[in-house]
Amino acid sequence: MRITVPTARVLAALLTDPDADRYGLDLMQDTGLASGTLYPILHRLVTAGWLATRWEEIDPVAQGRPARRYYRLTPEGVTRAGQALAELRASTAVAPEPRRTARPAW
Repeated sequence: MRITVPTARVLAALLTDPDADRYGLDLMQDTGLASGTLYPILHRLVTAGWLATRWEEIDPVAQGRPARRYYRLTPEGVTRAGQALAELRASTAVAPEPRRTARPAW
C-alpha cells in the first residue's frame, strides 16, 4: 500500500489507541483531514485488511443523529501500520551534515 502523508496521519491517529473504535468525525478532528480525503483512505485501509468496521447499534431517531460507522485497526493493521510509519520516518529522515574540519588560516 502506498503511504501518503494523509494516510500516515490516519494511521498515526489510529495507532494512538489501536484497540479503540474511531469514527469519521473523530478522525477528521484528529488528523485535520477533510471528509473527501479521509473516507477514501479509510476505504483503502478496509479493503487492504488493515481496518475492521462496524455500525453503531443505536436508534437514530431516539439519539437524534445517524448511527456512526466505527473503524478499528486489525491485528495485521497494527503491525503493518507500525512498519509503514517506521519506513516513512526512515525514508524522510535528514542525514546529519558531515563534520567539517577547520581550514588553516593562511
